[in-house]
Amino acid sequence: MRIPNKVILSHLRDFLFMSFGIILYITGYVCFQLPYHITGGGIAGVASVIYFATSFQPSYTYLIINVFLLILALKILGLKFLTNTIYAVIFMSLAMGTGQQLFAVDGKLPQILGDQSFMACVIGATIEGIGLGIVFLNNGSTGGTDIIAACVNKYRDVSLGTVLLLTDILIVSSNFFVFHRVELLLYGYCSMVVETFTLDYVMSNMRQSVQFLIISQRYAAIARAINKAGRGVTVLDGTGWYTQSSQKVLLVLARRRESTRIFRLIKRIDSNAFVSQSKVVGVFGEGFDKMKGK
Repeated sequence: MRIPNKVILSHLRDFLFMSFGIILYITGYVCFQLPYHITGGGIAGVASVIYFATSFQPSYTYLIINVFLLILALKILGLKFLTNTIYAVIFMSLAMGTGQQLFAVDGKLPQILGDQSFMACVIGATIEGIGLGIVFLNNGSTGGTDIIAACVNKYRDVSLGTVLLLTDILIVSSNFFVFHRVELLLYGYCSMVVETFTLDYVMSNMRQSVQFLIISQRYAAIARAINKAGRGVTVLDGTGWYTQSSQKVLLVLARRRESTRIFRLIKRIDSNAFVSQSKVVGVFGEGFDKMKGK
């Protein structure tokens, strides 16, 4: 059976953006968290704690734990998601080991911000959150608690960041049993919150949708142009109360990033069109998000 080129290109695009997101995550992890002994969330956090306590390489710990989690998640996540996740886990493990070797000086990771542990905590967590958001938006996961979060998000309309926050508290707290330093524990909690906030922001910002109501005498031409641009249009019957004349109203739902293109199409066809744009909480269906339920 021949796989359509469109499907192949979609997978390649996912892998490309996932790789970029993973590289961002590893940058925050290797450059800002490991050198300052800050424990973040997820299996990467577990790997860092084991590394701090035993010097066992985090890339090995990360890979071993994720192999077991991936086997357990096979039936829940589905083939496409799991395929992307396997790729992300392997790439993450390799990038983690490579990153340590690349940034190490005389066998140790340098504290590039000097004694500014709090700034390292905030900067590292922000970079990690952006990286995770890019990975999730492209049908992937970095494994570990991300897999757990993705499983919950598949069936419940709960933000990924919230699930990660709850599952990572125990992991971050384990840092105290290694160093017995309250400030490192607090840095870990701060890192967890910043990463969660950044992840949610990236996810919601990229998925945010808008609704257009368009009133124009040239509604048919505008509808055709928007259809050609890849978005559906619903034509509603309206009546102007002042003039008591019938008119057509176009209803369009689109991603926020598509707004500029739609405005340009409308202006090119009818610069006098009456257009209303508003944010919507969520759009579910073909071309948007899938509804989640039991």
